[in-house]
Amino acid sequence: MRQYTGYHRDKQELIRELEASGFTILSDLVPLYDMIYQLRRVSGLSKQARQRLKWFDYYHKTKNVSLTCRHFGISRKTFYKWAAVYDNHNLASLEDRDKAPRRTRQPEITSLQEQRIIGLRKQHLRYGKEKISLIYQRTFQEPISAWKIYRTIRKYKLYYHPIKTARIARKRRLAVKRKRITELRQKYLKPGYLICLDAIVIYWQGCKRYIFTAIDILSKIAFARMYTSKSSYSSQDFLLRLNYLLEDKIENIQTDNGSEFGKYFNRTCAKLNIARYYNRVRTPQDNAVNEKFNDILKREFIDLKGFTPDINQFNRNLTDWLMEYNFNRPHQTLKYLTPIQFIQKQGKVSPMYPTSTKY
Repeated sequence: MRQYTGYHRDKQELIRELEASGFTILSDLVPLYDMIYQLRRVSGLSKQARQRLKWFDYYHKTKNVSLTCRHFGISRKTFYKWAAVYDNHNLASLEDRDKAPRRTRQPEITSLQEQRIIGLRKQHLRYGKEKISLIYQRTFQEPISAWKIYRTIRKYKLYYHPIKTARIARKRRLAVKRKRITELRQKYLKPGYLICLDAIVIYWQGCKRYIFTAIDILSKIAFARMYTSKSSYSSQDFLLRLNYLLEDKIENIQTDNGSEFGKYFNRTCAKLNIARYYNRVRTPQDNAVNEKFNDILKREFIDLKGFTPDINQFNRNLTDWLMEYNFNRPHQTLKYLTPIQFIQKQGKVSPMYPTSTKY
């Protein structure tokens, strides 16, 4: 008892010393306690739930729904929606709900139909789902959709080459989604913002030659070069030359889905930090500017005795023609200015200089 009394006396003396130094329980400890309480209260909540909690804390102070909605920039409908589920003793009630449907549609196929499909598929491993659907209807006098046939084949892996099919499916799952050119916002155009690339093939006396072409979508400055093969290694070389001519000012590149713009070309784009966009399948109008340049190249250079199978000679002649195209040829789409004049009129220095074209 004496020990307890001494402890109590020491505690009272400590409180008096603290109060003498300016420390008070009400003005210092209570706010600190409130702060700790609030931190513990919102711990574990998501950012969205903490924001909703602020709505109701503000509402409890003001007792005014309209003022609360105006203060946080939300609608009354949103406020009442969360007010209906808000539980002050369970702040997790302010978390987002799972929006997945509670009931999902299940495949409407019976076990008997599955067994019949399995039997037909094993008899005709090379037949597609539409053919098996017709055979099923003819055999069992019962209509069945090709979708049910496909789901059964996939479920039981009834493939002619199951290993090859699994490998293809795995590649499709891991494949990066290609960004289509329709996703690119083109309202902030500037020289080098979007360069369109393509490749054309030339047949001449039993030999094939490939010409890679590129054109700036805004200024119509163009570049081209011939190669003996249409490989990603050739397109890589073409891109490096193009990037040199444009002084590393390429931001986006548009190509078709051809294999020539594949492996090494992709690596170079990533190394140069150039974003890639693809034409939509079987939609040449997505790359209309480059298609037009290809037509001009054929009509005004190749068809006028400008072709030779000698790569070095052809590229020298092509360089001279590109100089004419970029510096002297008026373009109707540019109001009859040359591409270089169009760039200079905009107050920008042309990235393609005559001395650089020797590369």
